[in-house]
Amino acid sequence: MTVQIGAKAPNLQVSEWIQGLPTNIDKEKDNVILIEVFQVNCPGCFMYGIPQAINIYQKYRKEGVTVLGIATAFEDFDKNTVENLRLLLTEGKTIGETLKALGQYGQLVDGNKIPYKIPFPVAMDLLKKEDGPISQSRINEIIQANVPGYESYSEGQKLEIIERVKQYLKSKEYSAHTFDEFALRGTPSTILIDKKGVLRDVAFGTNDFLEENIKKLLSE
Repeated sequence: MTVQIGAKAPNLQVSEWIQGLPTNIDKEKDNVILIEVFQVNCPGCFMYGIPQAINIYQKYRKEGVTVLGIATAFEDFDKNTVENLRLLLTEGKTIGETLKALGQYGQLVDGNKIPYKIPFPVAMDLLKKEDGPISQSRINEIIQANVPGYESYSEGQKLEIIERVKQYLKSKEYSAHTFDEFALRGTPSTILIDKKGVLRDVAFGTNDFLEENIKKLLSE
């Protein structure tokens, strides 16, 4: 089941904490929690998402904000690996589309390295190998999370949407726990949890309201 805004956020399920001390949502009570979800092979994550999360960390870590990074994989499973995540965190090395795009924009040092250090704890999402039949409940979950106003579509359009979801699920090698549980639509994504552990916001892409929302949660 996907987590709904306003519901208690479940503890994160990760395969391994690669950087920083292992922690979780229930261990960060009384803090506002920002979870930055990214993929190693995601240029936008390194141009926008992660720098924004670092800025929040630097400005608000002493004000009661916990920032955590979750590296996930919903595509490019050969590149979005724990091995490449470890290289990124220990040596700053980039790969794939991230390497290509950041190189084109002159945002790398020493040929293939990001020019900054990610300062907060980072874990690898829990990946589960996809096998067996595709359940109707799984199809419904994806439609509910990604197709607003689904019930207003014609029967023909609904069948087309269902078929597209089936094809998407067939192409998936793995399911990523955090990505699926919070019904994320891509990366970078932010997950915002209040001091009581309640999910307050989920956003995909450039988040112009992130700092404003964090300030509101700090004042509560």
